[in-house]
Amino acid sequence: MAWVASAALFAALGARAEATNGGLIRQVGLVRQDVSFRGGGGLILHGTVLIAPGAPGPRPGIVLIGGSGPGPRAEYRQEAEAFARAGITTLVYDKRTVGYSRTHLDFGLLADDALAGVRLLRDRKGVDPHHVGLWGFSEGGWVAPLAAARTSDVAFLITIAGSGHFPLRTQVWNLTTHLKHRGVDGSFSGVVAGPAVQLVGSTGLFPEADYDPRPALKRLHRTPVLALWGEHDAQVPPRESARIFRHALDAAGNKHSVIRFVPGAAHNGHRTTDGFDRIGGPYFHGKPLGELAPGYAHTMTSWVRAVAAGHPPTSSTAPAPPQATSSIPVPGHSWSTWLARPRPAPRRLRRLPSGRCPAPRPHRARRSLALGTGSLHRGEHSAVPARRLRTGGRRRRARHVGAPGGLAGGAALRARRARVGRRRFRRRPAQAPRRGKRGVAPAGTGRPRNGRVRSVGRVVGSAAALGPVVT
Repeated sequence: MAWVASAALFAALGARAEATNGGLIRQVGLVRQDVSFRGGGGLILHGTVLIAPGAPGPRPGIVLIGGSGPGPRAEYRQEAEAFARAGITTLVYDKRTVGYSRTHLDFGLLADDALAGVRLLRDRKGVDPHHVGLWGFSEGGWVAPLAAARTSDVAFLITIAGSGHFPLRTQVWNLTTHLKHRGVDGSFSGVVAGPAVQLVGSTGLFPEADYDPRPALKRLHRTPVLALWGEHDAQVPPRESARIFRHALDAAGNKHSVIRFVPGAAHNGHRTTDGFDRIGGPYFHGKPLGELAPGYAHTMTSWVRAVAAGHPPTSSTAPAPPQATSSIPVPGHSWSTWLARPRPAPRRLRRLPSGRCPAPRPHRARRSLALGTGSLHRGEHSAVPARRLRTGGRRRRARHVGAPGGLAGGAALRARRARVGRRRFRRRPAQAPRRGKRGVAPAGTGRPRNGRVRSVGRVVGSAAALGPVVT
């Protein structure tokens, strides 16, 4: 009977928290209504409108544009409720799944979806049609300015974690920052930021890789803009992006653009310690989203109320916090450009004072182990000195495998290696002193009597102990 009593208790609490009436879901202090509207290309989108009951009207409205990925409306519930409780009618909707994937993305189509949401709020009773704006997060920081630049129906614009760089460059910074946080640096990080990301960009697997957000920002001549970044943003470069936003909006002649940084906030404006964790808040896909950072919601809602009252704040920029690393431009559009990047010339090929480059000095081939078809014939010259081998005090040229009368194929290779391995090598110092008795090393050389090595590999492996023996 205990579980029956518990079920009755939870049902009673749910009845107090929510009540459904004609499609309206009333919560404590909020009213939610599920809506459907036609987005870009005629696709039907589904969302929720949140209203604070009893708020004086007409009220301003705002449409929330999510970041990358599937972006269901539940991910942005905290932001939607914060706007609604401040008396701002809020629309949050599920991102389209048709025409949007990891390999196919169209910012223009996403902007059409956002503008369809703006029209929905403008036609809604109790909403001031002249004060409906957009809020864009991360990827929405590229979409929202593009939508606002297309029409004057957008009365204001808020971005959080919007990047001022191309998407591909932003992703490179995101990857290298997370690799550095995990202790991965050096050559691997350079490969990720170089040929790997260029290969992805050149194959078209990264959609909208070269989208430039500056032209859309430069068309926002009179639209009030509030651009925010988390103090510990680890997915877009906040300091560089804020500088790009400021330059673009100043070029547009915008007199009401405010740039701020949220203390203690991560990429999404929620609480964090270093940008890589989240503190508190609901869970989404098994991971905590974090609570809204202190002051984050108040900064946005007070700014919207000032704009709706006809007193938009004048342009200002807050001091930017330090940025962990600088972003790196992605050169060219092909991974092969990384291979062709300029490198310092070797010392022997550096140019002379006259401007010409000296040719390598030819060296006459001495003794060569013919272990393949690339060995030298008698009398040939090479730009690289051939390796010499002292055998029994005499110098003999190994027969070229591919020469007339020689063996061919793998049999020749095996035979040559076996023949070389059976030879007896006598170690001799670089500057041999006067020879003593046969089989006895001269005094002072520190070499054992009758020292023998049976293979070239042992000579190479013991080079430190045997002196300058070259195989």
